[in-house]
Amino acid sequence: MTRPTGPWLLSGPYGSTGVRQPPHAHDPGGPFPAAVLFDRDGTLVADVPYNGDPARVASMPRAREAVEAVRAAGIPVGVVTNQSGLARGLLTSRQVEDVRLRVEELLGPFAVWAVCPHGPGEGCGCRKPAPGLVLAACRRLAVPPERTVVIGDIGADVEAACAAGARGVLVPTAATRPEETAAAATAAADLLAAVRFVLGSAAPVAEPAGEPRRGPRAATGEWRSSPAGPTGEPRRHRAAPTAVPRGQPALPTEEPR
Repeated sequence: MTRPTGPWLLSGPYGSTGVRQPPHAHDPGGPFPAAVLFDRDGTLVADVPYNGDPARVASMPRAREAVEAVRAAGIPVGVVTNQSGLARGLLTSRQVEDVRLRVEELLGPFAVWAVCPHGPGEGCGCRKPAPGLVLAACRRLAVPPERTVVIGDIGADVEAACAAGARGVLVPTAATRPEETAAAATAAADLLAAVRFVLGSAAPVAEPAGEPRRGPRAATGEWRSSPAGPTGEPRRHRAAPTAVPRGQPALPTEEPR
């Protein structure tokens, strides 16, 4: 049996042989991260299990704004994603590439894509919550993991960040377990709120048009990291809590993600 060889690193606009410098350099000791890595399914785009069809790719609310805000700050952006459909024979490498290209049509180019092609039983070091995807993306971008932020929608994303020495920010969705939200050190109500928090902005985030406010929000608008108890809601709850306690173990992700 062939052992896993590590993640796939798909070419981004920075090319395969080097990293383009950001528009302006940040102080290594300053408040900005050196890179921001996003989970794909459920974070940047709607989660369609084992999706190999670009026509089914739909961006999550405020995703374009969020990614553009990071780019505007001169910070490289990347994607770290588990794609076990490859190991299961449900996806081809061409389909993964076609979906990647569609995501970039919707959200703009990413500096690096780190993809785990393995199944959950293969014992690889790259499938989240293992740190391999985050570490590989950081190596490609030539940035230290400890100055990198990983944004995702489930506990495995935050666990992978922690295991790599990076910082994780959870953006819960209807598929996020309450226990995963409770275990995250930092959670945000949506992707743009997460990015504004990462970039250090305390400006309130406006509610999306036509969408009512659900539950309490933090004084800064849409994020906070102060302790609070778990909600006790079922797995598929609509309104994700914005406050989370620290120090509780996150649950492993469900398949197929």
